[in-house]
Amino acid sequence: MEEKEISQAVIGRLPRYFRYLGELKDEGVERISSQDLSELMKVTASQIRQDFNNFGGFGQQGYGYNVEYLYDEIGKILGLNRRHNFIIVGAGNLGRALGNYMNFERRGFIFKGMFDRDPELVGKCVRGVEIMPMEKLNSFVRENDIDIAVLTIPKAGAEAAAEQLVQNGIKAIWNFAHVDLNVPEGIQVENVHLSDSLMKLSYNIDRYENEQAGK
Repeated sequence: MEEKEISQAVIGRLPRYFRYLGELKDEGVERISSQDLSELMKVTASQIRQDFNNFGGFGQQGYGYNVEYLYDEIGKILGLNRRHNFIIVGAGNLGRALGNYMNFERRGFIFKGMFDRDPELVGKCVRGVEIMPMEKLNSFVRENDIDIAVLTIPKAGAEAAAEQLVQNGIKAIWNFAHVDLNVPEGIQVENVHLSDSLMKLSYNIDRYENEQAGK
């Protein structure tokens, strides 16, 4: 049977469902209705049901959703039921901040290595992980089953770094460099442009203030 194509909009909402369900689980909540989940997440109950129906529904008429079961199933859909080893390329402020974020391990993302071209940074440690020179990148990726690379380097070096990573077996790139990468089909890329988020925030501030002024 051909696998159903799931829209990126639905996939984009899954991590948020996972996060809210995890909080409910930690609070000891055993079940929840789509309506209650709707009020909590500010997403319509109809949207929640439509999203979950893409994967089989998960709920029971008159019962709602078993929180722990739904949390586990969404985790499996997101691939969080297995471990992902990742490295960070770029040991500047952003790279070190990401390396120090301990919640990655809770989700199965294991921080294995960090690389930089700056000899003043090489040899230092971020949460017990030594910063290595770029010359060691190829062998490290191949020998340590690394499937995700985080790029936190300037735009100028991002394309070359991405090509090097792909050649050594990287399956996915979390890209913080301000450039859209050109990678072969099958390599997954998630672009994170921080300034874009700030500009969106700026737009929403202006829109809200204009609406208030017009009242």
